[in-house]
This record gives sequence, C-alpha cells and structure tokens, in this order.
Amino acid sequence: MRIMGLDYGERRIGVSMSDLFGWTAQGLEVIDRKVVADFMARISELVREYGVEEIVVGLPKNMNGTIGPSGENCIAFAESLKQTLDLPVRLWDERLTTVAAERALLEADVSRSKRKKVIDKMASAILLQGYLDSRPK
Repeated sequence: MRIMGLDYGERRIGVSMSDLFGWTAQGLEVIDRKVVADFMARISELVREYGVEEIVVGLPKNMNGTIGPSGENCIAFAESLKQTLDLPVRLWDERLTTVAAERALLEADVSRSKRKKVIDKMASAILLQGYLDSRPK
C-alpha cells in the first residue's frame, strides 16, 4: 500500500511517496504551482501511476499548537483532495519539517540554488516518514 505525502505551499507542493510496505518515505518531486497550470491533475496522475491508497498532507501549526492562515489553506486543500480523488486524506503536524530539511541540506553543503529546488520535496519526505513511523507495524 503506497502512501503519498504532500507539503502544500502557496508556490510549491513537495511530493513524497512511501515504499510498498509503508516503511520508508522518499522525496518524489516538487510541483511548482506557477509552472504547472493544473496541479490537482498532476497529483491525480501520480496517484494513478503509483497506486496510492492514502494521502498525508502536512498541517503547519504555530508553535503553540494553533492553526493560522497557512494551516487553514492546507485544511481546505486536504478537503479538495478528498473530494476529487475519493481517497483517505490525513492531516499531519508538519512543524519544523522545513527547518529540518534546510538543516540537512546545509550540513550536506548543498548550494542555495539547489536547496531551493529540493527543500519542499525533502520536507514532504520528512513529514511522511514521521507519519509512517507513528503507525503500528
């Protein structure tokens, strides 16, 4: 059973995918919403291509646990996914995933321009891995 992870943002959507056993997450791609006219169609295409049975959307919460405007946008996006794809869609606390991805890329000495291209994909993989690790085996 494959699970897709999505790090939804105003400009870009990081996409990650689990392995068939649901044990590990790998970054897949970044959908640039300014370049891809119909990002929902691209997500649907990936769902079909990989046989996705569940989607996890990162929910950005404030450090005190409240949900701000970005979180509200993610909730609306998750609802839209649920209706469009008719799949279970879970929201997962993504606090600090982008920070963790940035730190890992800095430690790997990745240039600023390359970091910008992959950070959303990496953040998506980190949030999906957190979700996978929380599930009973």
